[in-house]
Amino acid sequence: MRIRVTLAAAGALLALTACSAGGSGGAGAEPSAPAGAEPVGITLVESEVGTALADAQGRILYGFTKDKDAESVCEADCIATWPALTAAAGADGVELGEGLDAALLDTTERTDGVVQVVYNDWPLYYYVGDALPEESNGQGLDEEWFLVAPDGSLIRDLP
Repeated sequence: MRIRVTLAAAGALLALTACSAGGSGGAGAEPSAPAGAEPVGITLVESEVGTALADAQGRILYGFTKDKDAESVCEADCIATWPALTAAAGADGVELGEGLDAALLDTTERTDGVVQVVYNDWPLYYYVGDALPEESNGQGLDEEWFLVAPDGSLIRDLP
């Protein structure tokens, strides 16, 4: 009985650790800015479906069609697969690259207290299936996850 409880507790701890990473981009990377770090950068990259938002390292950013009015509904297992782009200092902690509109930039506080970066009312996410810069393996998944264009619209084209 004690072994079963210990194993269950260890499993729960691992699950919480994976889900609480918030800004983690998977593969051990920390793509978002922890407290006191340099600002998060958002830039543009060329993808298979057009010009899209990415972080300063070229990791593609996604919007989720179930999110409404700049509020994220991606939690638990969802956020473990689709980590949020976070900024410790809110919108002041985000640097936009050339071709992006500062008027479309905002942040939202998630239910877990993490501040997530928003562009044109789309909370921004990474996909853990994208291991390399400019990969867009999450494009069109479940017909709910799409790259974000410079004008803030979702790119619904499929590669």
